[in-house]
Amino acid sequence: MANTKYQQSINEWRKERNETIRKENGWLSLAGLYWLKLGKNQLGSDPKSEIMLPERVPASIGYLEYNGKSVSLRANPSQKINVNGTETDFAVLQPDTSENPSFIKLQDIQLVVIQRGNKFGVRIWDNQREERRSFPARTWFDINENFRIPAAYTPYDRPKMAYFPDVAGDKSEFPVDGYLSFEFSGKKYQLDINKEDDGTLFIRFSDPTSKENTYPTGRYLIADVEADGKIFIDFNKAYCPPCAFTDFATCVFAPEQNHLDFKVTAGETHPHR
Repeated sequence: MANTKYQQSINEWRKERNETIRKENGWLSLAGLYWLKLGKNQLGSDPKSEIMLPERVPASIGYLEYNGKSVSLRANPSQKINVNGTETDFAVLQPDTSENPSFIKLQDIQLVVIQRGNKFGVRIWDNQREERRSFPARTWFDINENFRIPAAYTPYDRPKMAYFPDVAGDKSEFPVDGYLSFEFSGKKYQLDINKEDDGTLFIRFSDPTSKENTYPTGRYLIADVEADGKIFIDFNKAYCPPCAFTDFATCVFAPEQNHLDFKVTAGETHPHR
């Protein structure tokens, strides 16, 4: 007999995931991603701008200057720009990888400098984007409690370096903190994971459904850690990376060793077009 309480918890989780991508400054609000060139990068709605903003913004509001190591904002004369709640005409901008990123606000548009390896860029959110309302609802496999699997976490003595493919087609080397081991259909498996600062066990994985009806480069998953320390990999909570919803995300996908040889017919689906 189906566990109604469990099914209800999964449905509530899925509803929350669907709402999250539509919220203000969420993934469906993303309106642009521009990689910075050395020197001045003009900022405004002028099509000639290196960082082009929506038409309702002035043609030119200033520029971002990139010196190879950091990024600064310079507003046009007599103009002020909101950076983290303060009106200013100049600021050295902290990227999204820092503890206190610098968020630029222009009406209901938000910008932040992003750092990916040695590259710096600018991500733009526009909360008037129609996609927030019109993007189709997320789709899922039927809930199957057989895909909620007990697991054990083993940390590496020290983080192990692994290659992760990214949305640009490159491979970047990142540390992995340990692995989750589990059994499925009588066979043993393990998945490398990243342990976040809050203790979250974050998994990137792929499986044969990636070629059929889930996101082509794999899915993400956060392991369930219960109050008594027991760990479960619940594939009913597997979800698509942000790149499934926007062209302006910088996704990192599953490493080769995290490809599973069985079909994970649980979690989020993605139509192959």
